[in-house]
Amino acid sequence: MDCDSFASLATFKLPSPCRLVVSACCPDKDLVVLIARLGGRDRISLWKVQGSRKWEVDIATDDVPATVAGLAWHPDGQTIAVVHESGRITLHSVQDGRIERSLSINSCREAQTAPTVVGVWWFGGPSESTPAVIPDIFKRNGVKTGSALSILKNLPMLDPLKEPNGHVTATDLFAFQGTQTKNTRQASVPDVISQWPSLAPILEDISISSPGQTDENHKSGSWGSLTRKIDEESLLVLADRSGGFHLFLAGTYCLGTITLPEGHPPLFLYKHPNQPVLLFHSKSPDGGLFSVGIQPMLINIPLLGTPAVREFARLSSAACELTRYIMNVLDEVKESWLGSASVTGAREIGKMWIGSLEKRLKEEYGQEDPNVVFELTSFLVTGSMSEGLSDFIMSSDQTSDRAIQKWDGAVTDALTKMCDYSSMRIIPALQRLHIVLDEIRGWSLMSHHAPFGLDTSDIMTCLHLVERGIFVSAWLAAEAKKELRTFKQFLNFLRYEMTVANMSGESQAFLDYDILEVNNYLMSGLMDSQVDRWFTGSAPQFNSGELCTSQTPKSLGEALGLAHTTLQDPSQTAWQSSVMRIELSELDRNLDALVQELASRCQQVFVQASPATARSATVSVGGGAVLTKAKELSPAPENNCLFIHQRVICDDNEPNDSLQYVVALLKSEGQSLLCLSKMPYGQYVRVAGGFEAAILECSVNTNNGGGGDLDILNADFFDDEVIVLVYRIKGTQGPIYVGTMNYTMLRYQKLESEEYVSGSSQRDMIVDMLQRWKEGHVVSGGIPITKCRRLSACKGESISMAVNGRVGRRVVCVLGNDGVTMEVIDMEGDEVEADEESEMGMVGRDMTMTEGDLGP
Repeated sequence: MDCDSFASLATFKLPSPCRLVVSACCPDKDLVVLIARLGGRDRISLWKVQGSRKWEVDIATDDVPATVAGLAWHPDGQTIAVVHESGRITLHSVQDGRIERSLSINSCREAQTAPTVVGVWWFGGPSESTPAVIPDIFKRNGVKTGSALSILKNLPMLDPLKEPNGHVTATDLFAFQGTQTKNTRQASVPDVISQWPSLAPILEDISISSPGQTDENHKSGSWGSLTRKIDEESLLVLADRSGGFHLFLAGTYCLGTITLPEGHPPLFLYKHPNQPVLLFHSKSPDGGLFSVGIQPMLINIPLLGTPAVREFARLSSAACELTRYIMNVLDEVKESWLGSASVTGAREIGKMWIGSLEKRLKEEYGQEDPNVVFELTSFLVTGSMSEGLSDFIMSSDQTSDRAIQKWDGAVTDALTKMCDYSSMRIIPALQRLHIVLDEIRGWSLMSHHAPFGLDTSDIMTCLHLVERGIFVSAWLAAEAKKELRTFKQFLNFLRYEMTVANMSGESQAFLDYDILEVNNYLMSGLMDSQVDRWFTGSAPQFNSGELCTSQTPKSLGEALGLAHTTLQDPSQTAWQSSVMRIELSELDRNLDALVQELASRCQQVFVQASPATARSATVSVGGGAVLTKAKELSPAPENNCLFIHQRVICDDNEPNDSLQYVVALLKSEGQSLLCLSKMPYGQYVRVAGGFEAAILECSVNTNNGGGGDLDILNADFFDDEVIVLVYRIKGTQGPIYVGTMNYTMLRYQKLESEEYVSGSSQRDMIVDMLQRWKEGHVVSGGIPITKCRRLSACKGESISMAVNGRVGRRVVCVLGNDGVTMEVIDMEGDEVEADEESEMGMVGRDMTMTEGDLGP
């Protein structure tokens, strides 16, 4: 057998020591993730298997040390989920490593401290889909006609949000693409939004334009419809040390936490491909490596198998994005008017103008407490200004043409934006949010949606807040128009007086302002603008219907009767002086506070409902219980076990369509053994009658009759047929080999055991296998290595390995003991040759190898 049966794709040195985890390989691309630690913080880097680095990013967005506890690939290979020891989850794009979403395990549970994560899995959606009776010729993508989402999708597109300013550095401009280390800074997201359960945002579903999107793209369907369908069916599962499963639909939408009754951490998790069922093996209290049950424990999640979960997740996501849109638009309006730490607001320019005039009157003209409004009002009414005001208007930098033009432009832009955004962005977004909440209110009244635990009164409170927000936003647009009109008149007044003051001879200036409008701005716009009240003070508590009339509301019959009486008696249409005007000046109108309260209350509605999936779960622990009447045949093998791996494969010949394979490397009385077992897998499978087992001695035979013992350094299941082994000749520091063995073609022996109960543990199974092997009832042989390759660079005993057995992407990545030497092996080969060699892989029939194949 050729010891170079596989081709080497690449052998390369890493710039710094890295870690390689078993889930590092991308499922459908020739990519692998490595973890490096610099300055007490972990960094992840994406590498092509040919040896070139695509990107490297810091997983932390702050100065807190970050350590990777686990990672998992999205089934489509476009996203990497990185789990931090702090309980934080970051989803990184495969394109450039940027953080697309940041989550927390605490969002699925009410505990304040984050648990320790011991496992992470990302399962794909159902492999079989039932075709619809009527094809989806209208490309509705699962959206029901007449639902809130179908209504939103057909509404006019809202303008996109302002993109955050990017910070371009010299490295971004001049470094070679793909080689620079990137920072993962994100735009600030409010806590109420970051903790809102939602799927990845698809803005076109709620008719919000994304940057660069055209109306044609919106009308032609969805470029990402298929991607979204697959994404919404995937399930990200995290297991913690205290025995909790944290579920995330599509990796982002929190479905809640399922707590195991015993509270023991799971070691292995399997999701049924077409049913909402999780099968897992949990450790027993003694914590041994073999202390898991042979049969799996089962978690049935009935709500996960219904379309209601996806529909509610879409509604929650739509409400989240609409709320985020409203908050961002309002923040942009507020920043343009009041300013921020980095931006001078239009309102501040007027205050600076007033401050300059007060300073001139106080310092140069001896006024201890100057009253600017009185000075300007007196000048407006009498046409005569004081010496200080005259000097300020004639010579101040604040009254130059350039300064006045800047003031005019800033206030005009801010008030115009306030008016347009209120009427064309905030109000339509609130109306769309009302549509979503109204459908959620309908859900709360339906008995078959009772598992979601929706409170109708809470939803009605949110609806009232939305209605109040629409009214206050329309009021803001009207007030902004009024403010802009009076401000323009005030500037015309200033320009006229400056022109008159600078005129010479008999020329005359044209009077172009309304004295009443100017006085109105001096009283309620220059010093204390009425617009400020939409961003300061308390949130409004009134109902818009109460502001229309002071009379008692009438029923429809009473209103029609009054109209009929009025038509019969024309005198009733005369002017009625008794009609009272409602005073609105004392009403609170803080739209910013109202939106914050609306966001908080809406978020609570969805946060309380999203864990309904986990609440519907039932845990069956009978099949996975540890053996209660253990038979101590020999000392427990835990201390001599180097590793143990499990794999479940689909088999149509089995009653439950699944088989479980277990492989363990043991040392028994100084001899290394590779123990394998095979048994049906499922909830109702009983193994009391026995199981099938095979024991392989870690050795091979050579052509000349000699033998060679192997020192297995690492092993893992490659696919549904092959196990990959990393080994070298025992007792030497010679070369390291990568070999393959077909575990499905081994000659398994049926082991009967009437003393086993349904809850026997792997420990009992392994002990029984070893005892029968010692008694000669189980035949052993050498390891039937079908193919192998000698590694050229990796050395040492601590070898890390990651495999990808998907057809077309079959590679093995091996990282040396030093953490800087990486070798990638191409495992693709001729299928016919592989079939021929697999037929030779039987226990009891030794593989023949040459001395050269074994190494020196």
